[in-house]
Amino acid sequence: MRKPLVAGNWKMNGSRDANRELLSALRSELDGLTGVELAVCPPAVYLPEVVEALADSPIEVGGQDCSDQASGAYTGEVAASMLKDVGCRYVIVGHSERRERQAEDSAWVAAKYQAALAAGVTPILCVGEQKAEREAGRTEAVVGEQLDAVLDAAGVESLDRAVIAYEPVWAIGTGLTATPEQAAEVHAFIRNRVAGRDPRVAADLRILYGGSMKADNAAGLLAHDDIDGGLVGGASLDAANFAGIARAATGAGE
Repeated sequence: MRKPLVAGNWKMNGSRDANRELLSALRSELDGLTGVELAVCPPAVYLPEVVEALADSPIEVGGQDCSDQASGAYTGEVAASMLKDVGCRYVIVGHSERRERQAEDSAWVAAKYQAALAAGVTPILCVGEQKAEREAGRTEAVVGEQLDAVLDAAGVESLDRAVIAYEPVWAIGTGLTATPEQAAEVHAFIRNRVAGRDPRVAADLRILYGGSMKADNAAGLLAHDDIDGGLVGGASLDAANFAGIARAATGAGE
């Protein structure tokens, strides 16, 4: 059985005071919850403080990005080994916002994925299509290319140490959400694509939904067999909302 994972991507939000308040509320809301893995991914400058604040809790911490390089003259970059050093278990790679704003192509994302694995950090690999690509019927072609670039570079067995997040880009921060059926269809495509290389890896792979998941739509999405949790954006900044998603992942929210 694949244990669900609900990871909160705080993006460029937070302050020391706001973070303390949110983490305190999360600990209270999530106290005693079992059957789901939990993580938060704050901005890099807050990572050590968040790791310390969650040290005696079941909530893991992740970075929002990492360099494709191990070390060196790369001003402003953060190596995956540095994330590991401050206590991170996860790192997001290939998020649509970075693919678009920082022009990260699939080869670059694959290099970051490999760097994370080499440092002992679990990559959360994001794949997904733009609105125009979906409307043109190219969802599977786009997602397949993004996935294959990583599998060709790192091998399908690398997914034993990774997580995939499907993020329909048209449903991020737009108020739109893919229907559970739309999401499940792409999740099934991803699993089948991996199964074409290794059925055992595909069966064990956790695939998260990353398109405006909230407490009020989580249960419908998570009811589908191929959806194994969520990469949560805005809702992760509200403790009650994030906890509602986590409870839905365990079945307690039904």
